[in-house]
Amino acid sequence: MGRYLRKRLIMIVFLLLGMTFIVFGSLYISPGDPAEIAAGPSATVEEVERMRVYLGLDKPFLVQYGNYLWNLLHGNLGTSLITRQPILTELLVRLPNTLNLAVAAMLMSCIIGIPLGIIAAIHKDTWIDNILTTLSLGGISIPNFWLGTVLILVFCVNLRWFPTGGMSEPFWTPLGFRQAFLPALSLGMQVAASFTRIGRSSMLDVIQSDYIRTAKSKGLKNGKIIWVHALRNALIPIVTAMGTSFGGLLGGAIVTEQVFAVNGIGTYMINAINQRNYYAVQSTVLVVAFMFVIVNLIVDLLYVVIDPRIKYE
Repeated sequence: MGRYLRKRLIMIVFLLLGMTFIVFGSLYISPGDPAEIAAGPSATVEEVERMRVYLGLDKPFLVQYGNYLWNLLHGNLGTSLITRQPILTELLVRLPNTLNLAVAAMLMSCIIGIPLGIIAAIHKDTWIDNILTTLSLGGISIPNFWLGTVLILVFCVNLRWFPTGGMSEPFWTPLGFRQAFLPALSLGMQVAASFTRIGRSSMLDVIQSDYIRTAKSKGLKNGKIIWVHALRNALIPIVTAMGTSFGGLLGGAIVTEQVFAVNGIGTYMINAINQRNYYAVQSTVLVVAFMFVIVNLIVDLLYVVIDPRIKYE
């Protein structure tokens, strides 16, 4: 396990290094001048040139990239061109809201999707299976921004059950639950539908195994066979999907945060793109990529917990 973990950590370092090069290079060749943005709209040509020298933009590309990596190694994500505040400070203020939304959406997806997938597998080729399969297909097809708008109109404007936007408390608190319920439902609906389909397929494979037939021949109750013996093995593909889906939730949160007025890193990134705040875009992408690879590493390590037969050498 230790050797495998070291190899994965080394791979993560190279992966993040390649990602920083791609993002830095893409913004380097993109139109616009960060020096003009930092100097302000009323700055003179001399002031823009001084700002370009101050930011190090007069140096060659590789020198700029090397300085960027050096700052990253020291925990410096740069300074916002708009607010003149450290980007790390601005991200740390908004990151809890995005994680709060993404984790709430993942929990909701698991609570909805996994049981429905198991129920569909148990009732294979029945009307229950047909309905759940159709609903899961519809859930995958619905865009989260459209679903979020509909949820706001129905449950916020008409019924007034939930606030129309904002997120200031963790989702496990009463107020936080009311704030996070609709955004998490909107963001997690596609993931829940995907879990339903994956869970159904995985459970069907497991319940046709020899050890399940042996358990049935011994007279064990169907409930114990499904929820004790079959579920653990059926969870492995679902856990794999959780890792990749969490990255999708972070990406989907960019749109969902806009719909529900959540002050997260998604909203921060959209504003940075509109304002051509290049350093903020670079740092946000880096933070999201780092969380994505760490979550996938945790998922790989969870395989050993779910199935002790799996060994990493």
